[in-house]
Amino acid sequence: QLQASGGGLVQAGGSLRLSCAASGRTVSNTVTGWFRQATGKEREFVGGISRSDCIRYYSESVRGRCTISRDSAKNTVYLQMDSLLPEDTAVYFCAAGTSLSRIVTTTDDYNYWGQGTQVTVSS
Repeated sequence: QLQASGGGLVQAGGSLRLSCAASGRTVSNTVTGWFRQATGKEREFVGGISRSDCIRYYSESVRGRCTISRDSAKNTVYLQMDSLLPEDTAVYFCAAGTSLSRIVTTTDDYNYWGQGTQVTVSS
């Protein structure tokens, strides 16, 4: 089970750090991704971290503003978001793909999902 937290209301230009805590299973050595879904839009890939933690891949819309990290001791993956824009407003989800060997951007390939945390960026 995954639980995302850390969302909230922030002004444009601000920062947030989202957490994805796993319980009952480990997210270590698992491809873990962050996705977001704005109202009326499809869920989209934000970024992911590889099983070895050596590779991180971000969507073009957040590249340079977001950083994904993993603390295996805490069984938690983080999404640090800086220089937030109003268009970053969405519900953010974390997901784990236990059968994945590399980061992929499609939702169907991730089999464990957190419940989502709302991020609202005001202009």
